[in-house]
Amino acid sequence: MAIRWQAVAHALHGVYFPPVDTVPEFAVPRRIAIVEDDPAISANYSDALRTHGYDVLSFRDRNSASLALQQQLPDLVLLDIGLGDEPDGGFTLCRELRQRSASLPIIFLTARDSEFDMVAGLRLGADDYVTKSVSLPHLLARVAALFRRAELAEQRADGEEVILRGDLRIDLRRFAVTWKSIPVELTLTEFWLVHALSLHPGHVKNRDQLMADAHIVVDDSTITSHIKRLRRKFLVVDPAFDRVDTVYGMGYRWKSDA
Repeated sequence: MAIRWQAVAHALHGVYFPPVDTVPEFAVPRRIAIVEDDPAISANYSDALRTHGYDVLSFRDRNSASLALQQQLPDLVLLDIGLGDEPDGGFTLCRELRQRSASLPIIFLTARDSEFDMVAGLRLGADDYVTKSVSLPHLLARVAALFRRAELAEQRADGEEVILRGDLRIDLRRFAVTWKSIPVELTLTEFWLVHALSLHPGHVKNRDQLMADAHIVVDDSTITSHIKRLRRKFLVVDPAFDRVDTVYGMGYRWKSDA
């Protein structure tokens, strides 16, 4: 069953949605793993996701999730931070999953709403961070956006496979980025943000434009955290890196070569 963006949009004033009527149907249902220690909350989310055509796996603790997901990764993970007697068990599991796959969509779904926790989660490689106060339509929209991004990546048509912008090289086939011939290890979300910014150097992109081009649905703070994180990754490769520019009150841009 496809999720209709227009129907969801009515419940989400002020949130940008990609200009499509539906999320593509999949021949095989996308599998989502929910790692949540509260059985009532887990059941609530599981029922909502199954209603919208997803296959759902549920885990109550980090150990059981880690063991099961070692056998086969799902298509997306919804992950709480506090798991049983491990207050940061979700962070540990996120780190493990990201080491196994750079492209696996991971969403933290947690009651912890501090900026510190959000930044920590995104630094570990999560694609999104939402609190449990989020409405089900909003959560479903963010899940569907990540799946649409994956679908677009899988169906990328033949065409321009490598983008060169000075010292930046983007390989669209391998989803790989290098800076001055040195690989920059990016998550899929970071990859698409770099692609969106560098496609037209010097052009400022606001939050909605970045979300549309990177195929994600997130809020301002999450975009900001992603940008900070990808900057840090480029700085590890080149301490003089300064290409990602913040234009206050407007958005971000990839600075043109001088």
